[in-house]
Amino acid sequence: MSTTDPESVEPSAASNDSALLSPADVRELAGRLGVRPTKQRGQNFVIDANTVRRIVRAAEVRPDDVVVEVGPGLGSLTLGLLEAVDRVTAIEIDPLLAEHLPTTVAARMPEKADRFALVHADAMAVTELPGPAPTALVANLPYNVAVPVLLHMLETFPTIERTLVMVQSEVADRLAAQPGNKVYGVPSVKAQWYARVKRAGAIGRNVFWPAPNVDSGLVSLVRRDEPLKTSAARTDVFAVVDAAFAQRRKTLRAALAGWAGSPAAAETALSAAGIDHRLRGEALTVEQFAAIAENKPESSPQS
Repeated sequence: MSTTDPESVEPSAASNDSALLSPADVRELAGRLGVRPTKQRGQNFVIDANTVRRIVRAAEVRPDDVVVEVGPGLGSLTLGLLEAVDRVTAIEIDPLLAEHLPTTVAARMPEKADRFALVHADAMAVTELPGPAPTALVANLPYNVAVPVLLHMLETFPTIERTLVMVQSEVADRLAAQPGNKVYGVPSVKAQWYARVKRAGAIGRNVFWPAPNVDSGLVSLVRRDEPLKTSAARTDVFAVVDAAFAQRRKTLRAALAGWAGSPAAAETALSAAGIDHRLRGEALTVEQFAAIAENKPESSPQS
């Protein structure tokens, strides 16, 4: 990524943000704790206070928000969020990081220590959180779990109104893609089931330690004011989406044959939904996928 990109961010030369972690603070803290970032968990820690502040602004969080943060790491973003919101609940899978993050918060922002909670768990297994229900989600997600974690959190916690995730740039493109885009696919449609989705900027590699080999992007998700108007269950709609993109080069008539029971049954369902069977999945909106699910043939396999 070119550093002339107006949306990209590189590390600031200096920072007066004493409560936030500087690059030296991050490295010193990691060294003291014996933390060695692992590729397996996609651990790349944000080391630039300006970037932290920018992420918090992009998240559009408010002073009364209850934020759930997934993957807080050493606490760079956690501290930035605590400056701006009522309380933060962080979910961390790494036992060493989970053990020490409350201490970091208490040391650097003691006035907010009682408004911070730590859940040591795999985010995919979390079904409840301590304290008030979350109103916002902010997360720096590794590429290999980004989409499943995001969808799990949106489904499990319907009180989350606004979300901002930092993910690999290609994942950001997929999440924010619209019908007709070549990268529009399963993540795009499933995210749009819950929210209005858009790209919210790009993040340069050098604001992380260690620097990743890929660029990152911010994705904003604002939950729909009302759930999608459909009589079909979410699981049934998602089954159609999965089938349509499993063989994305095929027409919907062929791609949905397994889901419907036969190509002819798929064509019937598509016709009832008012959709041309010659189209491909990448042309359909989430509303159209829901319409197909509503017309699921009686004899089709169960999702």
